[in-house]
Amino acid sequence: GEIVNPDGLMNQIEGGIIQGASWTLKETVQFEVDRVVSDSWQSYPILKFSEVPEIEVDLIDRPDQQPLGAGETSVSPTAAAIGNAVKQALGVRIVEMPITRDTIARAAT
Repeated sequence: GEIVNPDGLMNQIEGGIIQGASWTLKETVQFEVDRVVSDSWQSYPILKFSEVPEIEVDLIDRPDQQPLGAGETSVSPTAAAIGNAVKQALGVRIVEMPITRDTIARAAT
């Protein structure tokens, strides 16, 4: 639709991509037998600023169409793109997140 706030839209898309990559590659609640052990920002695995890839967003303005919200629409396609890249590179379809060396090894067996 029509883009009302290009800068805000770019920020929303970039943030969703970063969040999607973090969920896909790192984030998981870690448990011991009877408790959560990832109970702080120090112990919870999350994408660090130094790990964020360069992101390029191209906006397509369609002023003849009704403006719509962007929400977090870029989160799920990011996870799918990473999963498809792993499948293309390694020939293994991953169905468990986060995608780590261990989840790839389990899927390959």
